[in-house]
Amino acid sequence: MKSQLLLLSTLSLVLAGCGGGGGSDGSSSTAATQANGSKNASSSSSSAGSTAAGSSNSMALNAASTSAAKLSCTSPATSAGSGSATISADTPSADGTRIFANGSTFNLVFSTNAPSDDTLNWAVTDTLGKVAASGSTPVPGGSKTITFNCTSTLAGYFAATGTLAQNGGQLPQAGTRPVGIATFGVAPNLSGIVPAVTYARQEQHRFGMQGANDNGPVLAALGISSTIDDRELSGTEPNGPNTFNPSADNLDSFYKPGNVMRLIRLDGIPAWASSTGAFQDDTTLPANLSYYQSYMSRVGTESNAIRAAYFPTQSANYYQVTWEPNQMWADTDANFVALYKAVYQGIHSTDPHAVVMGPTDAFPSLTTSHLKRLAPLGFAQYIDAVATHGYYDAGTSPSHPPERYDSDPSTADGSLRGQMRNLRAEMATDYRTGMKLLSTEAGISYDLGSSYGPNYPSANVLYAQAAVAARMHIITLGEGANQTYVFYGADYPGEVGYGTFFDLTDAQGAFGAPNISPKPVAMAISTMTHTLDGTTTLGPVNGTPSGVYAYAFQQVGGGAVITALWTHSNNVWSASTGFSSTYSVPYSLAVDAPGTSGTVNVVDMMGNATSANYSNGMLTLNLTESPVYVVSNNASVASANATVPVGYVGM
Repeated sequence: MKSQLLLLSTLSLVLAGCGGGGGSDGSSSTAATQANGSKNASSSSSSAGSTAAGSSNSMALNAASTSAAKLSCTSPATSAGSGSATISADTPSADGTRIFANGSTFNLVFSTNAPSDDTLNWAVTDTLGKVAASGSTPVPGGSKTITFNCTSTLAGYFAATGTLAQNGGQLPQAGTRPVGIATFGVAPNLSGIVPAVTYARQEQHRFGMQGANDNGPVLAALGISSTIDDRELSGTEPNGPNTFNPSADNLDSFYKPGNVMRLIRLDGIPAWASSTGAFQDDTTLPANLSYYQSYMSRVGTESNAIRAAYFPTQSANYYQVTWEPNQMWADTDANFVALYKAVYQGIHSTDPHAVVMGPTDAFPSLTTSHLKRLAPLGFAQYIDAVATHGYYDAGTSPSHPPERYDSDPSTADGSLRGQMRNLRAEMATDYRTGMKLLSTEAGISYDLGSSYGPNYPSANVLYAQAAVAARMHIITLGEGANQTYVFYGADYPGEVGYGTFFDLTDAQGAFGAPNISPKPVAMAISTMTHTLDGTTTLGPVNGTPSGVYAYAFQQVGGGAVITALWTHSNNVWSASTGFSSTYSVPYSLAVDAPGTSGTVNVVDMMGNATSANYSNGMLTLNLTESPVYVVSNNASVASANATVPVGYVGM
């Protein structure tokens, strides 16, 4: 599926008062602004305010009394420029992510080239299209650079826009990013909101990623703890046998600090070892299965040495044998099991800490049917854990959310929730209860048939992608996966929109794009990881009404309870009529014992926290299509009101 393209490539503020607050003299302005969400963080408004420069004073004043979260900017500094475009904008960052630490200083830079003196009208909008800040400042004619120094304690995705009062213009298209916007992110700061986790084992981290394997700043900003490291025979011995010499020194220097773990990928047979005489991605058995087993013993030797040297708190090495065999495998089921037997015996002969996983079909439902078919052939003897990809539909996209089939009992098995439950049930029935389950690839694209362009994607599509992607990974974990892997880094060619970042250089996207800026989905992923990492799954909350989704988790070591919640209705969610950010339903969540009252923290989809009161043990929320996270402390109440997925055991 998506990953096959990647294998080929591998081998060869809310803002307030910035610069003038609507005045024409560019004087500095700082005002508190309203964070997304009120007492209940899920009830944020999606109405777009006016972008007129003169409106910013009233916006800032109206918001000032409701929240201390803000972005403040100094008076702009104007200097000589070198650009030829009428207007452009950027928020450059030293690490290339255009995501800034909460409370840090960063630059919002406009470049103008007006034939005469003019006025820059600018605005910044949040994920929901709401104007967060706007202003006006005079600019001299000619090529000029206008720089605002800004700081923000408000987290999330933001899009800067601008135009010249007399000479017009809009921010140009940049690669896969459409016209009119320059995007950036402010990372969540949840210290004091989500307690720190003490990890007994490094693999208790729950989030991996594809597409940014060597980009430390991106992985750190998104809260990612694992990527895929290739040890395919086709990569290590492309030209002949016995050329791979196992050594911990072979480890890519990126991994040597030990911060990002390795998922070890094994599929891929070079031409010299292939039964067809050409490269194959595990289409049939290799020509010499005995040699293949011997090669895997060398991989085990190396991986065991690497783990001991660089990952001493990681209790096991995780090996993925095949990759979407539903698309690749053309041999018999018996030979598929024989392949796994050779890999399993080879790896385990030298790595006492090996976890061999498969079959890794594209959908959980395909993995379920594959496991069921292989069970009578003894497949359970040759896997220690199950791996799947988390796609649940042929067109995982904003218009194809994971909950799409839940409303009709006759189709519920086709939803991601239904597919995950069936997979866990199959594992417990024909394999072993307590087996680990990893979803090692899942992402949300734009809708099928769409294409990058000056006016696509819209802000509404970007919002929907963020909401659906976060919900997909929450469901995956909440229904029993131990880890889930985000797909993909920046936009790439061939499949439109899977990136969590725009590629600012190539109009169709490029693998390994170095010039990127975040989409809303990047910041939604960052919030999800910074709330749910280091948890174990308590399971879906019992008794939720149709259309309400709630999953409870608890931090390892008996820590805080975090419940992720949202609502979904197919009736308000389509590309033709729009993806609603305002549809809401009330819901009461048990957070404490009956008769008690107090406060909990609620974190919105972009990572902004508010304190909310509860009474009689119940917290009242207005849930929208954007997931929120409730941080509470009564684990016994949470456990009693949730159902642990069949066969699930935490890391």
